[in-house]
Amino acid sequence: MLIVGLTGTIGMGKSTVAARLRDKGLAVFDADAFVHEVYKGKAVPLIEAAFPGATGPDGVDREKLTAALAADPRAFMRLEDIVHPLVRAAEREFLHAAHAAGHKIAVLDVPLLLETGTDAFVDVIVVVSTDPETQRSRVMERPGMTEGKLAQLLARQLPDAGKRARADFIVDTSGTFDDTYAEVDKLMAWLAGHSGQAYQRDWA
Repeated sequence: MLIVGLTGTIGMGKSTVAARLRDKGLAVFDADAFVHEVYKGKAVPLIEAAFPGATGPDGVDREKLTAALAADPRAFMRLEDIVHPLVRAAEREFLHAAHAAGHKIAVLDVPLLLETGTDAFVDVIVVVSTDPETQRSRVMERPGMTEGKLAQLLARQLPDAGKRARADFIVDTSGTFDDTYAEVDKLMAWLAGHSGQAYQRDWA
């Protein structure tokens, strides 16, 4: 089974690409969706202990957590120490299930793939990218987004140029949805020519 690491900085169109790959029949693990889930469940007591007052009756209060992170640059490391082991365990469970189901390709959709070192455990790195103007326009349309929040998010992520330099394949989402879908078709054809070693090496 070939393990694909899918990544891209915020606003690059990664979710669109991931959805298209899922539509094509690939098994896709959505790290962001998983984090949203654990922010309402198993991560709540751990985050409350590390960041008192950052949770409520519905789980982690993202506004309060964001404020706590902004107040202490070292706080991100404490949060990562809580969240990353949960994500890694979920990735392993997903990959085992995908392998057992006979999937030839499994995708780990991880925004911080390169920043967290998860790229060491995949066979190929696929980076979703667009021009800076399009990226900013997309991000600023999101509810509750501000210049300050965007700056904070970008500060945690490897710049697009750095991601592109480490990519095995780049999906350009600068055009229309149909253009992006054509890019995904190119990616699918490219992936068909590759075999994987990461599953047996790192996950089995």
